[in-house]
Amino acid sequence: MMKLKFQCSYSFLLTCMWFNITLAADDSGNSDTVLAPLTHSPALIAIIIDDLGDQLVLGRRAVALEASVTCAVMPHTRFGARLAREANARGKEVMLHLPMQPMDMQRIAGQGEISLENGRAQLREILEYDLNTIPHVVGVNNHMGSLITRHPGHMGWLMDELFRRGDLFFVDSVTTPASVAYAAALEHGVPAARRHVFLDDDPSAEAISAQFERLKKEATARGYAVGIGHPYPTTLAFLETAFKDAWQNSEFRIVPVSTIVSLLGQGVLTREQEANNIIAREQSNLAPSQQHSIDNRQVHAR
Repeated sequence: MMKLKFQCSYSFLLTCMWFNITLAADDSGNSDTVLAPLTHSPALIAIIIDDLGDQLVLGRRAVALEASVTCAVMPHTRFGARLAREANARGKEVMLHLPMQPMDMQRIAGQGEISLENGRAQLREILEYDLNTIPHVVGVNNHMGSLITRHPGHMGWLMDELFRRGDLFFVDSVTTPASVAYAAALEHGVPAARRHVFLDDDPSAEAISAQFERLKKEATARGYAVGIGHPYPTTLAFLETAFKDAWQNSEFRIVPVSTIVSLLGQGVLTREQEANNIIAREQSNLAPSQQHSIDNRQVHAR
């Protein structure tokens, strides 16, 4: 079994001591897929701040958030390595925000992008090249990737490399409902989780507040949820206030994303369904016009 060299955190130790969940049967009588709402233990929420590295001031503001957010840093960015070191010094987890090829062939996810044009050896070299630019990395998630995450072959190669290293987990940002990245990670023995809510597709304060409420409902329903936000002024202003309230709310606990990944791997938390069923559920919930790609969101057009 793969051993993870996760950075041990106080919140993780607390989670292991007081986290307890109960399964409930769904309408079909399957007791493995639905979690009963928590009644005693706080639901776990992990929030990843993506796209760090290009802006120092907003990046430092994200790193300074009071709660245990995870900082996903873009490789080959002007301030990426500095922000990763500062995040680590503040006890925050650091992830490589790995650029991956989007559906829009006119766009590049960023320097260090992996694409369908890469063979297996080249993909390995790019991954190593990217990882070497960001210190203190404990996991990887995808930046864009609505094209390449659909392809089992390339996702298999990526997960083979992460498994070979033995010290990294993977979080599928789910930038397309057709992503197979989460399923590939599990199939290749890589500890993994998936994103449930984007906080700031619409970066208005009202929309962010609504998405945060959705994130809390997701966490209540299954005992945990993973949200992704970005270093926008409105997002950071909202989280600065929300985290203060959340720390005083016994119903929720903000934890590093590795806590959720680890507890999923231990079976303490239950994956909602098999990965392929999760993808099918997401597709059925999206209108046809939305199923093309989440990568084409206005917030990523920069």
